[in-house]
Amino acid sequence: MDIAFLGLGRMGRELVPHLIDAGHTVTVWNRSPGPAETIGRRGARVAGSAAEAVAGADAVVSVLFGPDAVRDTLLDADLPWRPGTLWIDVTTVSPDDASEFDGRAASLGIRYVASPVVGSLAPARAGALAVLVGGDHDAVRDAKRIVGLWADQEKLRTFDTPAAAAAAKLVANLALAISMEALSEALRFGRAAGLADDDVLATLSLTGIAPFAAMKGPVVVAGEFDDVQFTADALAKDARLMLATADVPLPAVALVAAELQRAIDAGQGGKDFSVIARDR
Repeated sequence: MDIAFLGLGRMGRELVPHLIDAGHTVTVWNRSPGPAETIGRRGARVAGSAAEAVAGADAVVSVLFGPDAVRDTLLDADLPWRPGTLWIDVTTVSPDDASEFDGRAASLGIRYVASPVVGSLAPARAGALAVLVGGDHDAVRDAKRIVGLWADQEKLRTFDTPAAAAAAKLVANLALAISMEALSEALRFGRAAGLADDDVLATLSLTGIAPFAAMKGPVVVAGEFDDVQFTADALAKDARLMLATADVPLPAVALVAAELQRAIDAGQGGKDFSVIARDR
């Protein structure tokens, strides 16, 4: 299959090799050329524009920063879509965005599937991500042949609409954001109460956030946030999507959004999102 892949951020760079290794013909495009050249050496063809990448493709996979980037790159750019092209959007967007993209795709004569992923770079590299897939039944069936290449099959979830898949991804990131705040405050409280960090983490191992504390606790204690799995910028964008989508109060999300914005204002938006737990 001829697949166009648009967007080679940290996650995109981990997903493309799965397509190449499965024998697909992959054409990549990225706004900045460096990542595309790197993937080109891995076996992909490098396009000079999104239009060049999409021309003639059987399927298009987009992994972009957010809904505005999706509109700019794919919907407002007059791309040369082939009729019936399968468009798989891995980008984290809101349910309203996903519904809009589905409708606009239909008007272009193409098939839209929202397929965000849950997980960090290591499971992406290993083909062990949780993958959410939402859209028309036949389009979802066809999309699974592609997104299944980076999925843990036991964590592949299907939804009836793109909006539902988009909502589920925000649920997952909401839990991630609040878990980070819980870890941050637990360490802050423990220190104030005279506990050593190791004692705090040992206690958290007895609780429901044990896996998260085991993963991020050592990072926070070391105060090293350069091993970036998910940037503060990206989680802040997702928190804004959550707050804009909900018509109910989300006070914990609002708190984390403010913490993330403080990190961004301090020039740390490109750090791992755990930077919100840094010493103040």
